[in-house]
Amino acid sequence: MNSLVHKTLVVQLQAGDADRFPVLAHLSYEAADPFALTVVFSHDGRVLARWTLDREMVGEGLTRPVGVGDVRLRPESRGLWDELRIELLGDARPDGERHRAVVFVWAAAVEAFLRQTHAVVRPGGERFHVDDFLAELMAEG
Repeated sequence: MNSLVHKTLVVQLQAGDADRFPVLAHLSYEAADPFALTVVFSHDGRVLARWTLDREMVGEGLTRPVGVGDVRLRPESRGLWDELRIELLGDARPDGERHRAVVFVWAAAVEAFLRQTHAVVRPGGERFHVDDFLAELMAEG
């Protein structure tokens, strides 16, 4: 069985008050880190940002608002299709506010990606190897 799932999607990015514009989102999932999804956003061959998201939270965000920290997700309807709205909060700006970007992803594509990850590690079947984590943490000092 393949322990890696990868999907590239065209998503809509909105930064500040600007209009949405298309960027690529490269989603990946590895069985070795079963709780996490990685998303790399790129445009014109440049990496704009890399975020690690909680797989369960992404699934919940398709049906209800979730998140109170740096990542907030919620479903949105755009008439003919449903989207997942992902709000990402970054570092503080000089004016005291935080950098913020909002990404809109076609919900059906996210659902399909999650189904693929569930085929690799079913929800509830994730395992966390505490001994390995502690050994790695101790080695880092």
